[in-house]
Amino acid sequence: MNHCKNLLLTGLASLTFAQLSAQEYPNTPPEESPMPMKPEMTEIWEPEVEVVTPGEKLGDAPSDAIILFGGENLEQWVSQSDSTKAAPWEVKDGYFQVSPGTGGIQTKMKFGDCQIHLEWSAPDDAAHRGQGRGNSGLFFQDRYELQILDSYENRTYANGQAGSIYKDHPPLVNAMRSPDKWNTYDVIYTAPRFKEDGRLDSEAKITVLHNGVVVQNDATIHGLTLYIGLHNYPEAHGEDVIALQDHGTKVQFRNIWIRRL
Repeated sequence: MNHCKNLLLTGLASLTFAQLSAQEYPNTPPEESPMPMKPEMTEIWEPEVEVVTPGEKLGDAPSDAIILFGGENLEQWVSQSDSTKAAPWEVKDGYFQVSPGTGGIQTKMKFGDCQIHLEWSAPDDAAHRGQGRGNSGLFFQDRYELQILDSYENRTYANGQAGSIYKDHPPLVNAMRSPDKWNTYDVIYTAPRFKEDGRLDSEAKITVLHNGVVVQNDATIHGLTLYIGLHNYPEAHGEDVIALQDHGTKVQFRNIWIRRL
């Protein structure tokens, strides 16, 4: 008896829903009618979005950024050849400069996914050509290089000019300013992922704005940015340092900050 009663109630409920659906959706067959939606059913209220205060002007660090160079010292950096030693590059009036022959520098902290802002300029003296003019590099996880080079009226191989992922992706355009002006890089970097057994799960990705112009648009980094040979991911790794390269020229840097993503 209870079974028959339950069947009757189920049937009446289905009939009522079908009648309501037919009134709400007159052109939709009852068996395909969706449940009526309300605006609040697709609203997300929790957790509340964290507040970050942006910089006062373009290029200023937001409130949650880690300042890697604010104009006074290189206390966030160490020598790349010996991480127990201070960074050997010269700090001047609000910027620092590569000291050629002393080796690269790297951050004390390690990072994976990140947003980074960096300002740089090539030497005013444009006597050299190609890779010999204003050459440095910004390395993510101490492995993947975003090329720094004076590419203003200075032809070289496309995947080795400013804004390139070195020996991997040429920039979409050449947005370089003249040697007497400062350039900006604003970068969104997504680190590679590896499976538990060490095999590659997903490659690194990078988006780069050079002087406000998109030059890398969610580009895939195909592995170590080697000078010679094909790129690959030879081993699994986690977070690692941000590094700046000493390539023998006096490139200058200022206003460097980073946000973990």
